[in-house]
Amino acid sequence: MVYMILTRDVILAAIKAGKMAIDPFHEEALESASYNVTLHHQIRVFMEGLNEIDVATVAKDANSIAEITRVVDMPADGYYLLKPGELVLGITEEMIRLPQDIAGWINGRSRYARMGLMIHITASFLQPGSNNRQVFEIYNASRNAIKLRPGISIAQLVFERCEGKAQYQGVFKSQKEI
Repeated sequence: MVYMILTRDVILAAIKAGKMAIDPFHEEALESASYNVTLHHQIRVFMEGLNEIDVATVAKDANSIAEITRVVDMPADGYYLLKPGELVLGITEEMIRLPQDIAGWINGRSRYARMGLMIHITASFLQPGSNNRQVFEIYNASRNAIKLRPGISIAQLVFERCEGKAQYQGVFKSQKEI
């Protein structure tokens, strides 16, 4: 089997047939071979100071990161000022449900990459059978502070057909909030 990236017409047909879902879905966010997703108004910010993070602890409990972070709620007309070298966690406004034979990838949009804004650092894969909101690992690699705003079309999802079927059963399988 050849692995194929889904194009606009195939994504739209899958959405209309109920095979996959993006909620809320806006047809104008559908590109030629991707779907633009937006930043939710809540982000998770690491607490100031030098925190020790033990990968062994995180390996046992992926949610333990919450102990050294806090949730920031950005007002609809406001922003969060992301400092140079700062990492925050964001989440999609959209819930994404994939069938067992379609996987996906989160990619930052080039317009933001060109200013040094990384939307995901390493965890860009959407498992087949997922039904959740996707987390962004947002990092400012520039020398300038960057205003993050809720509701901005910050990333794109690229969908790919899988050989065989699988159902994601990981710790974040039902994630709905940051």
